[in-house]
Amino acid sequence: MLVMQRFVVNPIEESTYILHDDSKEAVVVDCGAFYPEEKAAIARYVKEHGLTVKHHLLTHSHFDHIFGADFLFQEYGVKPTMHVAERTTYEQASAQMRSFVGDAFELKVPPVGLLLESGDKVAFGTHVLEVIPTPGHTQGGVCYYCEEEGVLLSGDTLFYRSIGRTDLFGGDYATLVESIKQCLFCLPPQTKVYPGHGPATTIGEEQMMF
Repeated sequence: MLVMQRFVVNPIEESTYILHDDSKEAVVVDCGAFYPEEKAAIARYVKEHGLTVKHHLLTHSHFDHIFGADFLFQEYGVKPTMHVAERTTYEQASAQMRSFVGDAFELKVPPVGLLLESGDKVAFGTHVLEVIPTPGHTQGGVCYYCEEEGVLLSGDTLFYRSIGRTDLFGGDYATLVESIKQCLFCLPPQTKVYPGHGPATTIGEEQMMF
């Protein structure tokens, strides 16, 4: 059985997820932990559940989704895994953050890890996540789909009754809408969607909004 724990972190209230199963292997999706207490809460959860963190998966690399990337690298030795088209956004994340919020925050990022392409799969424990490229919010944005459990990690592509913004670096509204319609709305309507901000939804519920 897949277990998913959500942490709402940093001043942008980003959703960081830990997924694990009976094997005790785990993946962290979009670690945006910024404050020490947020990092401590994640570390405490990993320790209390006896987990081994195998991957840090990025749906995309805007600063609020990678504040905790260096924490995971230092604590568990995992480099962030992302789509190959997202590398530039990741490497420019600090500069982009400064243009957005000034010098209010500091962003330190570790080296890039595994680079993914369409159709790749990420395995941990007894579960597999399919990589679904969904450009539009960023050039290399992806969602992670677990068919067995009917779960989609949508990052900032698809929200509850909304979609991601497209006025930031790499964003394009028409591309994002096409990604959602072509790549996500083909999934079963009962698929549970866990976004990068805000409450969960389903594919069927969001189809009714278009």
